[in-house]
Amino acid sequence: MDGYFLEYDSARAGGFEPLRLVPKHKMVVLGLVTTKKAALENKDELKRRIEEASRHIPLEQLALSPQCGFSSGIGGNTMDIDQQFAKLAHIVEVAEEVWGSS
Repeated sequence: MDGYFLEYDSARAGGFEPLRLVPKHKMVVLGLVTTKKAALENKDELKRRIEEASRHIPLEQLALSPQCGFSSGIGGNTMDIDQQFAKLAHIVEVAEEVWGSS
């Protein structure tokens, strides 16, 4: 296992303190972007949360993703394909602003 995919799109997930226990050779993918609602998260808020997580684990060990798949509930979620692609494009934009493009 090379990393951990962790849901962090709600207060129920708790804080980032446990990330300090992640071994140096593992990645943590922060599921900060919800798939439950079509509204895009505020970019500055996402970057603030990534910065907060980086207080407990180096930024180089972090990545950003949706908190889950787009069809994870019974009957799926209410987002159409365009809204789903908008969420993914939003993640790419934030990731490029935080980590740069490769």
